[in-house]
Amino acid sequence: DAKHLVPNKMRDFFCTINLDQEEVFRTQVVEKSLSPYFGEEFYFEIPRTFQWLSFYIYDKSVLQKDLRIGKVSIKKEDLCNYTGKENWFMLQPVDSNSEVQGKVHLELKLNELITDNGSVCQQLVVHIKECHGLPLINGQNCDPYATVSLVGPSRNDQKKTKVKKKTSNPQFNETFYFEVTRSSSYTKKSQFQVEEEDIEKLEVRVDLWNNGNLVQDVFLGEIKVPVKVLRNDSFQAWYLLQPRENGNKSSKTDDLGSLRLNICYTEDCVLPSEYYSSLRNLLLKSSDVQPISASAAYILSEVCRDKYDAVLPLVRLLLHHHKLVPFVAAVAELDLKDTQEANTIFRGNSLATRCVDEMMKIVGKHYLKVTLKPVIDEICESPKPCEIDPIKLREGDNVESNMDNLRYYVDKVFHEIVQSSISCPTLMCDVFYSLRHLAAKRFPNDPHVQYSAVSSFVFLRFFAVAVVSPHTFHLRPHHPDAQTSRTLTLISKAIQTLGSWGSLTKSKLSSFKETFMCEFFKTFQEEKFTESVKKFLDDVSSTESKEPSGLSEPVHLKEGEMYKRAQGRTRIGKKNFKKRWFCLTSREFTYHKQQDKEPIFTIPIKNILAVEKLDESSFNKKNMFQVLHGEKPLYIQANNCVEASEWIEALCRVTRCNQKRLSFYHPSAFLNGNWLCCKATMESTVGCARCTVDVPADTQIEIDGDREAERIYSLFTINRSKLQKLEEACGSIAVYQGPRKEPDDYSNFTIEDSVATFHTLKQILDTVEKLNESHEKYQKKRSSSAKYGSEENPIVGKVS
Repeated sequence: DAKHLVPNKMRDFFCTINLDQEEVFRTQVVEKSLSPYFGEEFYFEIPRTFQWLSFYIYDKSVLQKDLRIGKVSIKKEDLCNYTGKENWFMLQPVDSNSEVQGKVHLELKLNELITDNGSVCQQLVVHIKECHGLPLINGQNCDPYATVSLVGPSRNDQKKTKVKKKTSNPQFNETFYFEVTRSSSYTKKSQFQVEEEDIEKLEVRVDLWNNGNLVQDVFLGEIKVPVKVLRNDSFQAWYLLQPRENGNKSSKTDDLGSLRLNICYTEDCVLPSEYYSSLRNLLLKSSDVQPISASAAYILSEVCRDKYDAVLPLVRLLLHHHKLVPFVAAVAELDLKDTQEANTIFRGNSLATRCVDEMMKIVGKHYLKVTLKPVIDEICESPKPCEIDPIKLREGDNVESNMDNLRYYVDKVFHEIVQSSISCPTLMCDVFYSLRHLAAKRFPNDPHVQYSAVSSFVFLRFFAVAVVSPHTFHLRPHHPDAQTSRTLTLISKAIQTLGSWGSLTKSKLSSFKETFMCEFFKTFQEEKFTESVKKFLDDVSSTESKEPSGLSEPVHLKEGEMYKRAQGRTRIGKKNFKKRWFCLTSREFTYHKQQDKEPIFTIPIKNILAVEKLDESSFNKKNMFQVLHGEKPLYIQANNCVEASEWIEALCRVTRCNQKRLSFYHPSAFLNGNWLCCKATMESTVGCARCTVDVPADTQIEIDGDREAERIYSLFTINRSKLQKLEEACGSIAVYQGPRKEPDDYSNFTIEDSVATFHTLKQILDTVEKLNESHEKYQKKRSSSAKYGSEENPIVGKVS
């Protein structure tokens, strides 16, 4: 959220998230506010290198261009200082001189020349080769040119390249010559002695600009290189473009307002798979360790300050290797040992409950979409008033009418849930089956506990949470408005209550805190709903095989607006790019003129042969990819690099098992009678580049097992001192068998078997030490191969 924004009158605001100058996400517009609450979460993989993560606040305008109020920009190197914490940031003014991205490739050389009259002068040669990653201007590739200047106390010689049209990666390949010093007489020394004071003060400055034609040119960035670095040799390097030194230096930095952000940024260096075999095996055998508290997975959750940090990679790794169900059963059994009353079963935030929560989010994503998305869309797009709290009623509201509206929505959501058991993923059913039987074993005299063990997850922690926060579960693109949020909250409360009816011994209407909810539930026939809930819970906690939901109903995977190049099915008209609405399901990939319209073009998933990136040079457009199928390739331009990466991954995942997938493809387009990549003149020529092979192995769950293992290694490394203290504690208990020494060091840890725990800790520490050595070797190799000034490791700022 933001507060105290200017101008000091109610306006409509929205916020964008940018990688350098590329917008990757934007929030919904919050109307008529000076302190807008956005309440939106964005999770994304970063598919390219970047310098700044920026957040821009805009004032929405109907007739004119949206006005940028201010920004928060965080350097990539500083993100680790803010990760995992909520921070208020003062908005900084947006100055065009500070809005830069991209890099430039230069070669500089100092030559000695003999003039016609025999005197010697020093000549500077500047070869500007190319640029990469320049920003889009108004959503389009820019028309860049460069100015090259030799600047000193009393000189400013400037020269200019040609303008390159519609490209973010211009190839200039232009050379400029500047006279640096002149000697009064020729000297026969083998090396010309440069005049020190002149050289010390001279520098080469390269400025990148976008040619504005009829409007003002836009500054894209600059670099400065002191001439003194060229004394002995020519100098060639890549440089990151920098803002102007006077850019963003406004005195008015305190009166633009502020923005509250919670950023979680992780950057992992993932080694080849074989390096993680020891750590992976240690974690995967956790469910077999007795007691479970002595296992590597359990110890990981104990040493991490926030259990969630450990749970996410742990669940994903165990899921990837089909080891989650036995582990959840083992930690749930430990959880139940400390549960004294059946009505409090699985109500806390233990390792078991968090693992199940995370599993449901990952595995149940498609299940939620097919079950709830249609009804959630109806509620959000055509909302009916549902407020039944007398205190919150607006003037003119009819509480009886509102109660009928709420009842209609609750009935519809409830019906969709209890009829959805056939779509419930098998893995969720297996986990619920284990929890149900463990609960019945722990409380054998309570016939209802087997239901509450399952309903506490599937209703309270899954469906009810998704209803109240549909944007978090990707059921809606944005956080709903205040009135719709209130309606969803009331529906969520009702679903929680109805879900618990199947596991209660008697009616609990009297336990409602709000009288109005008690009155609302008097209209429900309790027995009818109780039977429906019990039947649903029986079905989703059964291990009987179910027909996959994909056979009966296609699963909706992704949709959004992008640009596609005309396929050339008609001979009339230019093959230009048109905006279309794209939709991907488990059965087909379609595009439509507008959302909710009939598809113009459909590609069955089984017909897709490959999905690959397309070289920018094909159409001078960024973020392009191609879908190869029976007909001509479908060329698509996404709105940003994150969106392009997500679409390619989603399409690759759903087509991975296609029988006729290609092994080779053309990275560029077929234009003017030849392939731009290999110059072959036949359109049917086999591709010249090998297709991408690093596709996720599981078509339903996007998991990279090695990346999760690396994340767990990082967590163990961060908490190494805790592991060592715990090891000392186990050794102390095992040796002395007496009272615990220095209990503060490990009193919060669960140590059931000190010998077994000590043994696992030693294995963890040894494994982490080996991985440390592997990482150090890799970093040395990387630093030697990626020389400072290379394209992979460009120079930042001035060269000294």
